[in-house]
Amino acid sequence: MFTTNTYSDNKKDAYELLLKQAKALLEDETSTLANYANASALLGQFLGDINWVGFYLLKENELVLGPFQGLPACTRISIGKGVCGTAVSKNQTMRVADVHAFPGHIACDAASNSEIVIPVRQNGNVIGVLDIDSPIKDRFSEEDQVYLEQFVATIEPFLNANLDF
Repeated sequence: MFTTNTYSDNKKDAYELLLKQAKALLEDETSTLANYANASALLGQFLGDINWVGFYLLKENELVLGPFQGLPACTRISIGKGVCGTAVSKNQTMRVADVHAFPGHIACDAASNSEIVIPVRQNGNVIGVLDIDSPIKDRFSEEDQVYLEQFVATIEPFLNANLDF
C-alpha cells in the first residue's frame, strides 16, 4: 500500500505533499497509538539527515517515550529538563542548532548535534512533543520549523491525551 516516496527538491512542495500524506494516513484511523506510530514513520521516511524522530507523551507530569524511529532512547524526561522538557515548560517549539551548547541537554544518542522539539496539544494543553534529532549541526531551518509545526497541527486532531501506556 505504501512505498518510499522521492520528494521534490523544492522544500515547500515536498512539505505540502507531506502534510497531505499525514492527513490521509491518519484521518480514518481511531487508534491514537497507530497514529503516533505512523506519523513518526512518515517523518522518518521524509526527513533527510536525521537520526531520530518520535514522540514523548505527557503522563503524570513527565514525558514518557512514545512511538519513534531510531536507536533506543531515554524513557522518561522531567518537565523543564533537556530540550523536550523545556519545550513543554515553555509551551513552545525549541529549535537548537547545537545541542551540546544547550544547558541541561540530555544526550540519549551521542550522534545527535541539533534538535527540534514541537509541542503536541489538545484543547490548547500540551499532551506531548514531537522530537527530531540530527547528526548535522544547525540541520533545522526556520522553514523546517514552520512546516513541522504545520505537520503537528495537521495530526493533532487524530491524537488524544488519553493514550493508556
